[in-house]
Amino acid sequence: MPTTPRTADLKLTGLIGTLRCCQLFTGLSAEDLATIAAFAQVQSLAKDDYLFHEGEPSRGFYLVQSGAINVHRVNATGKEQVIHVFRSGESFAEAALASPTGYPADARAVEPSTVLVIPKAPILDLIGRRPDLAVRMLGSMSAHLRVLVGMLDDLTLKDVETRLLNWLVKHGRPAAAGSAGMVIKLPGTKRVLAAELGTSSETLSRTLARLRDQQLITVAAKTITVHHPGTLAGMLRKNLGEA
Repeated sequence: MPTTPRTADLKLTGLIGTLRCCQLFTGLSAEDLATIAAFAQVQSLAKDDYLFHEGEPSRGFYLVQSGAINVHRVNATGKEQVIHVFRSGESFAEAALASPTGYPADARAVEPSTVLVIPKAPILDLIGRRPDLAVRMLGSMSAHLRVLVGMLDDLTLKDVETRLLNWLVKHGRPAAAGSAGMVIKLPGTKRVLAAELGTSSETLSRTLARLRDQQLITVAAKTITVHHPGTLAGMLRKNLGEA
């Protein structure tokens, strides 16, 4: 079906809306957003489709419109280590714009996803004319670096139970107004969470089962409900030797 002017306008409006929701572009003028939307490309991925592989030349950076993208590296033994799972409104791979070695990791959809590709040549040209965008991108990359440093800190924790408790405490949000419990949405499958915690799916399942048997949590397909956040936090402090 040919693209009509109205269809094109609606598509451009949708792209501008997606860009506006990204922290990287917050506060940009409508004119700037329209400029970026004009060269942004939409790419759809099925679950387990790869967006890019480590070492591939950079074609730009990305903004998740819907779904979730697992950025990870694979070590010499074939073990996958999750760096971060990016979701709607988050951008990633900005650093690869200036890297001569291409993308530093792999990126795979963990569920059906749509991303905006911000192509390298036009965005670098725009940054050359708008240095304030370069400052914004440095801020975004600094945020990603903080995630990596936090991940390294978490992986130094002595055992899987402690790493899981730490993850649950960090990601917990109140289940409802006045509720003492917390509901945590899983970042994809339990296999993805296991990789993020630096362990196997089997070890994670056994650790979750122990907490479930103590009636501290309930595990569903897409969520973990924490019934006693204070107890988990106390267990974490004890495991860390802070209690």
